[in-house]
Amino acid sequence: MPRLPHQIRYIHSFVASDLEKKMVFLGGPRQVGKTTLALSLLQPFDKKHPAYFNWDYPAARKILLSAELPADHPLFVLDEVHKYRHWRNLVKGLYDHYGDDHQILVTGSARLDYYRRGGDSLLGRYHYLRLHPFSFPEIRASSPGDLDTLLEFGGFPEPLLSQDRRTWRRWSEERKTRLIQDDLRSLEQVREISQIEHLMALLPDRVGSVLSIRSLVTEIQASHEAVSRWVTILDHLYYSFRISPYGPPRTKAVKKEQKLFLWDWSEVADPGARLENLVASQLLKFCHFRQDTEGHHMELRFIRDTEGREVDFVVLQDAKPLFAVECKSGDRELSRSVRYFAERSKIPIFYQLHRGSTERKILVGKTPVHILPLVKWLSDPERPLP
Repeated sequence: MPRLPHQIRYIHSFVASDLEKKMVFLGGPRQVGKTTLALSLLQPFDKKHPAYFNWDYPAARKILLSAELPADHPLFVLDEVHKYRHWRNLVKGLYDHYGDDHQILVTGSARLDYYRRGGDSLLGRYHYLRLHPFSFPEIRASSPGDLDTLLEFGGFPEPLLSQDRRTWRRWSEERKTRLIQDDLRSLEQVREISQIEHLMALLPDRVGSVLSIRSLVTEIQASHEAVSRWVTILDHLYYSFRISPYGPPRTKAVKKEQKLFLWDWSEVADPGARLENLVASQLLKFCHFRQDTEGHHMELRFIRDTEGREVDFVVLQDAKPLFAVECKSGDRELSRSVRYFAERSKIPIFYQLHRGSTERKILVGKTPVHILPLVKWLSDPERPLP
């Protein structure tokens, strides 16, 4: 797998285009490459660039608070500025003063969209885009070996580009420590740090399954309310994400259960669950990309009925299903659940993905079901995934 230059990130051109109209807020998980992408828009590419302001650096903080930015630079990059208690008013003031002649890009390591919801003083002044880890299409991978590498090291730049187990282990531990010590403490008033760390250790084994808060309560020895709140906090920190069920008509679909996945699928030990997590991450990336760049309301769901029949994923656009995806270890037999829901739902197309070589198309009534190798589905140029 080749080393990849910073310029190729899939939303690079969209960030640049949006900056010509409004401010851009760039969100996403810690260490996913937001600062690198932001700096790539500055020339020269350098953290010492006079138009790059990191709130953690006292000299940069002083310049921002004085509102005396270097007027000879067309783009200002504000990194981690949301750590400032009154950051919304600060950014609003800078935009109102400099916005006619300058572009402003705001990035942050904690969940920036969590903070931006706290008030409407910035409403109408910015576009919000989310940066995801590297995925199979973005790195232009094409072989089962490339998929194995992505499964083993995850999609975050440092461990993926090093492809070294020692580097991956150290990076993974450091990332979780920083999530707890830096982001969690700044995001929430939480005292039960050790219990949240225990929760983080338990979640990788729950990936791909319906999440039972009750079982977590038993293992952690905390209240249902507390554990539910902690899982939500980890979602806000881009450690995990959950998807809800979709209930097509003519099915007795479950309504309240949720499935959990991790932003870094390399933490998941079970091979089948890790593969499903990778596909979930790819589909979430597709949903966020289309929502952030085109304005559609996108949702990633799953289908499950009261009899236990399940299809792993369904993607909705503006409340209408686009397609459904099922991940299988075998590559020959059509899933009974796929057949059942293809017969009874208005989902226009189903994909059954696998690690084998079988490729065929089946009609279930009038609904096409494509049984495809996962590598082909991910790399098909006619199915543009970011």
